[in-house]
Amino acid sequence: MVSETVQVSCVTNGGTKSNESFKRKHLGSDEHASASRHDSSDAKGDIGTSDRDMAANINEDTQKKVRLPKELTFQDMYNNQDAFDEDDEDDSDWEPVQKHIEILKWFCTNCTMVNLDDVFLCDICGEHKESGILRHGFYASTFSPEVELIQVESEATGSEKEIWSEASASNCSTAVGFDERMLLHSEVEIKSHPHPERPDRLRAIAASLSAAGIFPGKCCPIPAREITLEELQMVHSSEHIEVVELTRQMFSSYFTPDTYANEHSAHAARLAAGLCADLASAIFSGRVRNGFALVRPPGHHAGVTQAMGFCLHNNAAVAALAAQAAGAKKVLIVDWDVHHGNGTQEIFDQNKSVLYISLHRHEGGKFYPGTGSAFEVGTKGAEGYCVNIPWSRGGVGDNDYIFAFQHVVLPIASKFAPDFTIISAGFDAARGDPLGCCDVTPAGYTQMTHMLSTLSGGKLLVVLEGGYNLRSISSSATAVIKVLLGGSCECELENIIPSKAGLLTVLEVLKIQMKYWPNLSSSFEKLQLQRAMYSVEKKHKQVKRRRVFEPPLWWRWGRKQLLFHILTGHFHLK
Repeated sequence: MVSETVQVSCVTNGGTKSNESFKRKHLGSDEHASASRHDSSDAKGDIGTSDRDMAANINEDTQKKVRLPKELTFQDMYNNQDAFDEDDEDDSDWEPVQKHIEILKWFCTNCTMVNLDDVFLCDICGEHKESGILRHGFYASTFSPEVELIQVESEATGSEKEIWSEASASNCSTAVGFDERMLLHSEVEIKSHPHPERPDRLRAIAASLSAAGIFPGKCCPIPAREITLEELQMVHSSEHIEVVELTRQMFSSYFTPDTYANEHSAHAARLAAGLCADLASAIFSGRVRNGFALVRPPGHHAGVTQAMGFCLHNNAAVAALAAQAAGAKKVLIVDWDVHHGNGTQEIFDQNKSVLYISLHRHEGGKFYPGTGSAFEVGTKGAEGYCVNIPWSRGGVGDNDYIFAFQHVVLPIASKFAPDFTIISAGFDAARGDPLGCCDVTPAGYTQMTHMLSTLSGGKLLVVLEGGYNLRSISSSATAVIKVLLGGSCECELENIIPSKAGLLTVLEVLKIQMKYWPNLSSSFEKLQLQRAMYSVEKKHKQVKRRRVFEPPLWWRWGRKQLLFHILTGHFHLK
């Protein structure tokens, strides 16, 4: 039984006044008895003589409706006739309480996807509703709340201590650039979905490094500073720098629909660029062996004149020029973010002293930002110093990336012989990333980092770019920093078998870049044979499937000749 109490106002010639509250009960057959009692009492009301019959008729026709106030006149009834609509089966002379049904939901801390309140694990990534990933990093349990996290963390930390016990003495050979003020850069405007480029990205990585005893611990910090105007002007136009600086005076602003800023964003962007510049200088001068820039906002989409793709200042470009200012003649930038670094390519498009190599999803220009075709090789005398490896589909995994490193990246980079190497390390190609939708694992990032660490005498700077699944980005970043600390790589490089799409992409790139890097020709010829073997194998499988059943020869001239031709492949049903 449900009862609702509602206040009703009666209208009189003198104005309005509140009538007593009444209860309407859903009692089945008792409702008619109650209505009849109301009718009998209404018949005794003090309605005027000339209007008595009319009021009686109204009461008979509206047995399920509320009792009329005594002060209501016929004229008032006429003026309020909408309250007596006979076509309406429900009570219409009282306004029901409006009940707003609120659907409770929560956004996953790990991947930002929305979930209904009655589930405890994210439907997309499986992370627990009360995940401890921001406190314990990827060592936090995926399925259990805080109670079980301490045990998981302590076990992980114990294993890390065993692995890294050798490296702890020597050192501050690896520097990490991080400043909490970069966490103040966030989207102010509340939208229907959290922005993927959020402060939690740095928090999760920092928590993972802390849980592993890496930072603070085995890595040394460097002090943060804002990049100077003069240093920024070597990369960006004055107009671009001024536009970013204007956001200091704005509570919330947008450069593009997906690139936000608040009053702290310009400061955070300058701190990020300053950390990258100082790390590059420290590494090249020999004060530290290598480094990891744990910075945001990211930078590789920021071009000479514009901010876009979550990026304000181009951190990798700033680091490259800082390394050259410290004495490096040739700088290699390898960008493995799943999105093409259009800003970095634009900045160095005509520069032969910086070799830019990018591995990214392209899909014929349909994947953001649409640039990065294999035919974009550099301009005005710098042809061949821009190398794009554009994947034709999503789901690209470790084998395709390592295969491309073996046959394109390392051969070109070794011939270029860089003095300094920078990795634009976006981890949005990692398994589980909601934007990248690829399948690279921490082991894959470990292997790629290890391969690049053999270049430029080990002078290597890793700059964080994208990556929006906290568990993926924190585990991958931790794996990369372990390599910087001297950790061994257990991956086997022999017999790496790429996907067919991956092989075709590598062949396309080799065919284009052979004009500028002749040392690629032998690899191209070898892979052409491998492609031919793929084609022969595919044809053999098709023939084998077609000849699973060989019909008798005499079917060709008998009543089963149609079936004969279908089975032998001479006739195809549409």
